[in-house]
Amino acid sequence: MFTHVTRPGAIGRLRVANRVVMGAMHLNLEGLDDDGAALAAFYARRARGGAGLIVTGGSAVSPVAAGGPGYSLVNDPAHHPALRAAADAVHAEGGRIALQLFHAGRYALLEGTGLTPVAPSPVHSRFARTTPRELTADDIARTLADFARGAATARELGYDAVEIMASEGYLLNQFLSPVTNHRTDAWGGDAARRRSFPLAVLRAVREAAGEDFPVLFRISGADLVPGSSSQEETDAFAVALAEGGAAALNVGVGWHESRIPTVQGAVPPGAWAGYAEAVKKALCAAGHPDVPVIASNRITRLEQAEGLLRGGGIDFVSMARPFLADPDLVAKSVRDRGEPVNICLACNEACIDRSFGTERVSCLVNPRAGHELDFPESPRDTARRYAVIGGGPAGLEAARALAALGHRVELFEAAREPGGQFRMARQVPGKEDFGATLRYYGAELDRLGVRVHLGRRLGLGDAGLLRGFDGAVLATGVLPRLPDIPGWTRLHTLTYPEAFACPEALGERVVLLGGGGIAVDLAHLLTGARTPMPEGFLAEHGLPEGADGPAGGAGGAPPARHRITLVRRGARMAAGTGPSTRWVVMSQLRGHGVEMVTGVHYREITRDGVVVADADGAERLIEADTVVFATGQESERTLVPALRAAGVPYETVGGARDASGLNAVRATAEALRAAHRLGA
Repeated sequence: MFTHVTRPGAIGRLRVANRVVMGAMHLNLEGLDDDGAALAAFYARRARGGAGLIVTGGSAVSPVAAGGPGYSLVNDPAHHPALRAAADAVHAEGGRIALQLFHAGRYALLEGTGLTPVAPSPVHSRFARTTPRELTADDIARTLADFARGAATARELGYDAVEIMASEGYLLNQFLSPVTNHRTDAWGGDAARRRSFPLAVLRAVREAAGEDFPVLFRISGADLVPGSSSQEETDAFAVALAEGGAAALNVGVGWHESRIPTVQGAVPPGAWAGYAEAVKKALCAAGHPDVPVIASNRITRLEQAEGLLRGGGIDFVSMARPFLADPDLVAKSVRDRGEPVNICLACNEACIDRSFGTERVSCLVNPRAGHELDFPESPRDTARRYAVIGGGPAGLEAARALAALGHRVELFEAAREPGGQFRMARQVPGKEDFGATLRYYGAELDRLGVRVHLGRRLGLGDAGLLRGFDGAVLATGVLPRLPDIPGWTRLHTLTYPEAFACPEALGERVVLLGGGGIAVDLAHLLTGARTPMPEGFLAEHGLPEGADGPAGGAGGAPPARHRITLVRRGARMAAGTGPSTRWVVMSQLRGHGVEMVTGVHYREITRDGVVVADADGAERLIEADTVVFATGQESERTLVPALRAAGVPYETVGGARDASGLNAVRATAEALRAAHRLGA
């Protein structure tokens, strides 16, 4: 099935086992004071899982080049033991690894490094919220030397190659773009001079590390910023890199300041492969067909990688976050034993959103990611018997983790299907892969021998049953909180689970009380929106307008059946949604005519709608046919007395432990920790 993915390949003189590259991800493991043990364990696990080539998260070539406080510094000897440990660990698993050499430029965070960012020109950065200092001629010479020294050091530390970051709006990309390079000297002006600095980096790196040492370049296929580099300029840069000896071109897309989403779940998988194919076409036309081109961004399944490679327009596929979700992504698929693959949801919550701070990067659907040393999963000598009560995300992860430790596990779920609130999420456009997570857990629990009882609600009378277990995990989740608003019976009112269960029963005018993630998701469902892309974007990029769901592109939006108003007491709608996703969600809702009302008090429900009052007490009627309550949640803990009566040790996780600030990242991470506390 995967004949193209599994073909060995070459990047310069480096031979790799297959055509799948694990793309660079900053992990916030790089700065840990453990001599690189956690970093080494993370990369070794992915090498063991079948990644043909691993590219590390960016290692800054100087302190001012770092994106934040958690970056490694390739030219600082204090960081060398950790960097060497990562390379050695990957090689011990038979893998290959490249160190990404990184300079953030104007995207460096002043509060993270304490240093004023530097850039080609002093153009303010909305992302970093600061104006950088313009690099002088001496600064540029030092930066070239930093890149050269970094490449030589990477080779000394045992890396198989380096990748130069020249995409996503970082320093080298800033030199290429007329938006951020206003220089009139040898390093700016026309397109040829704007290319001069990245090409000088390539020359310096090759001279320092040796011409036999492969140098990959991560370039931008499209900046997605008005007025930035044209396709012709991108093609010319790619050809110049090939002529300068680059071993491969890894094609990224988009800047952090772009208002076009690139990595969110609503973006169709494979949406950006056309830019990599355009680069390959330009190389072939210029007589450089042997320089490999790597496609990246929003490739989530090996089947998608196989299809792109089969098309012949690219040579390798880069998959980054999918290796967080499942380090065995390649090995499982190639073995073809029916092992379930855990699919990346592109939720960004534990990965991208964390990478811009200091918290360790991990994964919602695989909370072991980044914590491999903390949660070893070798089976225990003594198998015990555990009950997991509740089959939402937390319960499923707790059952999986306990069973992976070799214990006998039984899961009790009151509903006829496990999944909890993921059953609602999978209905939302752009979140269909939440259903894939449930399919993964179902298959994985079956493989591990977990006994699942569906439609089985445990109660106070089940203390006797629970005494038969050595321990339990309470993962019963949450119940919707109902606000005290007069007039409930005067209009069609529903809780959010009822609305998700039967959205077609809602009237034309729908008022959603509550502006958190659940209310926003329900609004998305009711708009029928399929994609956050601008009008005409799909056609421009060759994406089918009518394809259904994330596996096949992004379909068009059907005519809206509802007029939706989101109403929240607080000042900020979707406040709990991660920063890399919230702006996309809000833009899409506005684009589909959803009205948003914030900073009000709920006064009364009448036969005509909902009466609200602003901070000054001025009242307003929001007309409605249906009112849906998504005004918070309360922990479901009714089984605690039965657990106490049973006298078994138990852990409470997820919404059952604390409904405030609940999200799935916290729930699955708590479940993993609880399982190891009980089962280890």
